[in-house]
This record gives sequence, structure tokens and C-alpha cells, in this order.
Amino acid sequence: MHNLILKATHTTLAVGKMLCLGKNYEKHAREMGGDVPADPVIFMKPATALLRGGGMVMIPTVSHELHHEVELVVVIDRAGKDIPEDEAMSYVLGYAVGLDMTLRDLQSSAKKRGEPWAVAKGFDTSAPISEVLPRDHVADPHALTLNLKVNGETRQHGSTGDMILKIPAIISYLSRIFTLERGDCIFTGTPEGVGQVVAGDRLAAELEGLVAVEVTVGQR
Repeated sequence: MHNLILKATHTTLAVGKMLCLGKNYEKHAREMGGDVPADPVIFMKPATALLRGGGMVMIPTVSHELHHEVELVVVIDRAGKDIPEDEAMSYVLGYAVGLDMTLRDLQSSAKKRGEPWAVAKGFDTSAPISEVLPRDHVADPHALTLNLKVNGETRQHGSTGDMILKIPAIISYLSRIFTLERGDCIFTGTPEGVGQVVAGDRLAAELEGLVAVEVTVGQR
């Protein structure tokens, strides 16, 4: 069983599907060599991608280029479908900081061929996630600082206020396509500064001093 940890009570919650947004920060969209997309870019990770703090992100043998992407993760509390934006926040259980680990060489090749990103984004250990902070512990999820250090050096530092699509709009949009369920995790996109990590690197991601996750990198 792949479980999230609720910070306030230290109870566990089975992780559901992981729904992820690409290019939801303008500067990141630019650094990836493209324009801001007109429509949301959505991809998925399986529950087996979950990695808890203290674990090791394992680079599969099929790849030679692993990149980090730090993100605010929204965890869903209850089932919903076709959720109006003005009701969306009531479906939020809490927030975490996560890493969307990406096999960039495979993603780049897939893009060129017009193929899916499933392998590049969904491999085992590709989704380190911190403990989940209850919703009522966060006054404004759109005013939080995201920070990622690699071997003690800051690589990414940004604000959730720079998200193009905000959380109510994200939840509403996704719920028109997928039934949202308790334990589902929404990766809301990454700010600029993504880059490569290699075996032996130590990654420390933090959300506003509220929650953090630390992992190391290994090579299969």
C-alpha cells in the first residue's frame, strides 16, 4: 500500500491517482523553450510513483538525464465530479510539497515523436511527497514559497502566487474529466530553475517552512 502521512495526526491515507499540470508557471514554460499553453497540460503518475521522505529516487536504466521539479501538491479529501470553482476548495484535504522527477531525455524524445510522457513522468519513485498539512493550517495556498536545494545549494525558489491556473480552477477543470477521489494528489506545476540531478545527490524541498521532503538519488 502506498500511503501519504497526515502531519497533524500522523495517520495514513492511501494515495490515489496523481494528476499533474505542466507549464503552469510562465517562466518555467519559457525556460522549456515554449509559450504558455492556451489549455491546461495534464499528465498522470501512478500511485507506485509515490516516495516518502528519506527514500531514494532511482533512475531507471532506460534514462541518463533525471531532472527535478518542485511543486505544491493539493490532496483531495472527498469524491467529486463536475465541481464548480466556487465549491472547489471544500474538496481539499490539505497541501504538501512534492517533486515531479522527470526523465528529461525520454520526455524530449517523446515530444519530438508526438508520443505520451508516461515513462518519463510515471516511473517508480518519480513522486516524492512530504507529509500533508491540513487545509485549515494554510491561510492562502496562493501565497507560499517553494524552495528546492540540491546538495545544500538552492536550485529553485518561487511563489505559488505565480501559478497561471489557480487551485479552484485546476480542481474544477480536472473534475470535468476525471472523478476526483479521496487521496488523489494534484501536482500544480513548477516554477523556473529545473535542472539535472545525478546519483548521489541529496534533494531537500520545502513549502514555506511548513512541510518538507528530503530524498537522495540512486541509479539502477
